[in-house]
This record gives sequence, structure tokens and C-alpha cells, in this order.
Amino acid sequence: TADVGGFFKSPSTELLVRWYQTGAYQPFFRAHAHLDTPRREPWLFGPENTALIREAVRQRYTLLPYWYQQFYHTHQTGEPVMRPLWVEYPQDPATFALDDEFLIGRDLLVHPVTEEGARGVTAYLPGKDEVWFDVNSFQKHNGAQNLYVPVTMSSIPVFQRGGSIIPRKLRVRRSSTCMEHDPYTLYVALNPKRTAEGELYIDDGHTFNYEKKEFIHRRLSFANNVLSSVNLAPDAHFSTRSWIERIIILGASKPGKVTLTAGAQESQLEFEFDASMSVLTIRKPGMNAGVDWTVTLQ
Repeated sequence: TADVGGFFKSPSTELLVRWYQTGAYQPFFRAHAHLDTPRREPWLFGPENTALIREAVRQRYTLLPYWYQQFYHTHQTGEPVMRPLWVEYPQDPATFALDDEFLIGRDLLVHPVTEEGARGVTAYLPGKDEVWFDVNSFQKHNGAQNLYVPVTMSSIPVFQRGGSIIPRKLRVRRSSTCMEHDPYTLYVALNPKRTAEGELYIDDGHTFNYEKKEFIHRRLSFANNVLSSVNLAPDAHFSTRSWIERIIILGASKPGKVTLTAGAQESQLEFEFDASMSVLTIRKPGMNAGVDWTVTLQ
């Protein structure tokens, strides 16, 4: 789907929107077509469709920290950013023939809508010990099942794996350059059977100075009601102005209090708890993204 809209011929308006929604969740994403095809810029199909395409692009931009971390991981290991489910679940034969959904890294599962007139899709959620959270509704689903997902034109079915931590940048900007110093929101998806883990990788975004150890690489983990950020590259040196603006914990229990420890400083944090969805939102913890810290739920 690199050439969104298709290189030849001309898709219907509905499929053009669906193609943008699919391409927004793949590593290489561009609108491009043959010279002789009809024009297909996103703003040519009415404000409603322009808004749907804009929302798909915005979702991609919020995930740029996760995409960037995945590409760094690929650079180090050769594992693909976008992968079929059997790469992570080789013991599960149900994943072997799936070609209508995919993983980004280990932790995001995407089942794009690609058929015209679709009212729903059936997504296979792998792993009998896994839980998966709908990234829009925060609804929790068990693994090793086929899940029917009703869809509208705005739907892009995406699930975050329980036991993962994904960083996002949620402020709407005109370009990724404008986002460079923006704060992070951490999405912590819990699975009671394992520690939740994720990473945060930051460099200057332009040069090869990461080869000179100019980067930040941190491990994020949540275990025993403690969320922590630990340096994975103590010999590397880089600083960032970005900070942690919000922590959203999916599958949480309500704490009595939430405490931040950063260096010698300790402070109480404000939080909100949605009991109906088991979602804990910790507001403005405020620590720099490049330092050691812990957040303790008590």
C-alpha cells in the first residue's frame, strides 16, 4: 500500500479512504499514482472524506515515537517492523495463513478494513495467555479467539497487547519537526500474567550521530504496581526537552495514591480512574523523558 490510491486505475472514494487508513499503519506510507490516472488528493472528495483521511494521518503521527523505536530495533536486529502474526506466534497454526492483519513490532495488531461496503471485520487475536486492548475504546479481549468488530467509515481496528508500554505524542502539529520537543503519553496495557514492558528511543532524528552514542534508549516496565524508566544505554549521551505528560494504564485497579520518585524528589500525582473500563489516567507527572524515574501505585 505504499502508493495510496493505487498506482494505476481509479479507486472508489470509499476504497481510497480505506487505503489511507491501511497505509497509515504500515512502515512506508505515501500517496502516489501514475501520471495518467485521475487526481486523487485527499481534499478532492468532500470535507467528510478529507476529515477521515486526516484522522488516519493523525493517528500515524501520534505513533511516530513507537515507529521510530521499531526502526531502531530493526536496524539492530534485522527483524521487520511490520510482521505477519506467525513471526511472534509460531506455535499457533491459526496464524499461518492470515493475510488480512499484521503486527507492528510485537505490541500493535492491525486489522484494516479493505472491502467496500464492509459493516464489520473478524480479527484473530493470537496467544492463549494474551489479552488485547482496543486502542480506541480500551475494551479488553482475550487472545486465541476470532473477534467480530463492527466498523463504520471511521474505524481502523487496532489492538495493543497486554504486557506492553507504547509511547505516543498526542499534540496535533503541522509536521513531525514541530513535534520534536513535544511531551509523551505512555500507554501501559496490563496482563496480570506478566510484566508490562516497552522502550523509548530518542535521537536527533536527522543525522548519523547515534553512531557516536548520541541517543537516549530507555526501558519502561510496570511490575508490582511500580512503573519505571531505566537507562538501557548508560554509555550514550543525549538530552531531550520532551517530558512525560500523561500515563494511561489499561486493565488497572484504583490506587489510593500515586507517587512519583525522580532523583531525590518525591511527589504525589493527580489521577482519574474509570471503573467501568478499568483505565487509570495519571496527569502531568512532568518528568523529563531522558531521566530515571518511578511511579508507584499504592
